[in-house]
Amino acid sequence: MDFTGKHVVVTGAGKGIGRATAVMLARRGATVTALSRSEADLANLAEEIGCRTFAVDLADPEATRAAIRAALPADLLVNNAGTTELDSFLDLPVENMDLLYAVNTRSPMIVAQEYARSIVERGVKGALVNVSSVSAFVGFRDHAAYCASKAGLDGLMRVMAVELGPMGIRVNAVNPTVTLTPMAIKAWSDEKKAASMLSRIPVGRFAEPDDIAEVILFLLSDAAAMVHGVSLPVDGGYMIAP
Repeated sequence: MDFTGKHVVVTGAGKGIGRATAVMLARRGATVTALSRSEADLANLAEEIGCRTFAVDLADPEATRAAIRAALPADLLVNNAGTTELDSFLDLPVENMDLLYAVNTRSPMIVAQEYARSIVERGVKGALVNVSSVSAFVGFRDHAAYCASKAGLDGLMRVMAVELGPMGIRVNAVNPTVTLTPMAIKAWSDEKKAASMLSRIPVGRFAEPDDIAEVILFLLSDAAAMVHGVSLPVDGGYMIAP
């Protein structure tokens, strides 16, 4: 897949799937603009691929809107930024629920709104991918806020697909299994918990960030011209395992 001449905005590009996606896009010809909270992570990424960067706390809606407006115009968008906190349902604080909703559901909405408005104003076609999770489909212990925020993101994606498709903007989601990122290590560091999850993945391993990035690039590309409104599990068969 060749992205020469394309400008792609990637949120949450400092680490994990977002960083792998930004690097892969740049290596395949794209100009990348990276958004992330950590200035140090962004500086490291810029040194590697020469991208433009914006440090922003995506839990702040005004700052998010300002950052994406400054990053535009762009041809393609990857809504990757996400966070998690681990709480049992009965112990889930409102503050954690609000934080995960703000970063995982609301910020992709704001970023996609500004991107889509820019695409329509320019009279061109576009494509965006939301990075969701198998947690949108399955309830995991201690992940109440995370599961709810990712299910909300998928619901939002479906409405975006219905409304933005006629405007020439394709919208899809990828739903990874456990992917070996810093956030996943935080959530799955317990060996017994990780072993139980791994035992249900028929391919026998957790995902690497590049595994997910390859699928994101496919969905952004013209090769996926008729793929629209899909929540695509990238899970090594987890969803079909008994």
